[in-house]
Formats: sequence, C-alpha cells, structure tokens
Amino acid sequence: MVAATSYSTSRSPDELRLAFLAIVPMIETRARSTFGYLKCANQKADKVAESVALAWKWFLRLHERGKDVATFPMVFAALVARAVADGRRIAGGEPTNDVMSKTAQRKHGFSVTVFSHSDAVPIQKRLGNPNSQRAIDTLEERLADNTQTPVPDQAVFRIDFAEWLKTLSTRERTMTQAMMREERTTDLSSAFGVSPGRISQIRSALRRSWTVFCGDEA
Repeated sequence: MVAATSYSTSRSPDELRLAFLAIVPMIETRARSTFGYLKCANQKADKVAESVALAWKWFLRLHERGKDVATFPMVFAALVARAVADGRRIAGGEPTNDVMSKTAQRKHGFSVTVFSHSDAVPIQKRLGNPNSQRAIDTLEERLADNTQTPVPDQAVFRIDFAEWLKTLSTRERTMTQAMMREERTTDLSSAFGVSPGRISQIRSALRRSWTVFCGDEA
C-alpha cells in the first residue's frame, strides 16, 4: 500500500508560478468553450483573461490551505469558468440588480437595446411614412425621457400611434412628425407655406383626430 504524498505549502514563488502555468492551457480551453456563444472576439478574450486571473487567485488560496490543484485541474478549470459566467470577477462580481449588467440580463432573461436618434433634417425633407426610420426615431425621442407613463401604456401608445399615422395623408404625417419635434409655429408656417393661424387649426384638428381614434370621443 502506497502512502499518500503530503502537499508542501513551502513552495517558492517561482515554483508556484510554474505549477500554475502548467494548468493555464486547460483553464483557457475550458473558458473558450464556456464563452463560445459570445460573438464579439474582444468580449470572449476578456472572459478568458478574467478566468485565468480568477484561477490564479483561487490557486494561491488553495495552496495556502494545502490543496494541490494539479490533482484536479479539469474540475478546477470548470469551476473557474462557471464562476466567471455567474459574474465573479478578480475584484468582486457584477451586480445582479443593475439592468446594464450582463450578468443581470442573463440571470433574469432580458436584454438592453439602444434606440438611435435621427440627425437634424430640414422639415421639407422629412418622410411621411409612419414606418420609416426617421418617423420611428422621432417617436423614440419623445418617449426616451418618459419616466411617468407606465410601461404597458407606453407600449400601447407605440402601437396605436403608428396605426393612427397611417390614417393621415402624407402631408399630415409630415406635419405631425415636425410638431412632435417641437418645431416652432413660425417655422412650420414657413416650411408648409401656410399662415401661423392655419398651423394652429391643423394642430387642433390632429388632436381631435387622435382623440377619436383612441375612442375617447364619440
């Protein structure tokens, strides 16, 4: 019967580095496999590097406790990769209650999307198509800072407003989008070739049209 060899905790720093470097390829291989779903090469590289860094920290901690990682390198590499995937970092972990945290997004099953904003374009050149990117951008700009309206109501508005725009003429849609961007009455008057008073009348007519569309008025 062979007696188990005791692990020495009196290794020199150079010996520890060499012992760790011997298992680094296994750690990197497991990390690349774990984070293979990442499409961005830079993000994947960051995860692999984070795994190696965390592994070194754990390696030293286990050494102080008299544990030889060389006896279970594959298990060690798997545990490290899983820890990084769960948000563990060399200097702490990602918050799971922050919507911008990738860990929180993965844990709770949601994603964050950035809405684009259209460039400043003269009113005369804006498209009247309610499904155009500029029309969508205009709507998003009006809703971007809305923190008062409940999210379900915002979702309903996004759907209904697009459908309502389809009931308008091309000219009316263009004017509506310009008004949404808070263009001044004088600028609207000049752009569309009508008097400021007519702009006010059109604005009131559009408001009534929207009210009727929503069923708030007989």
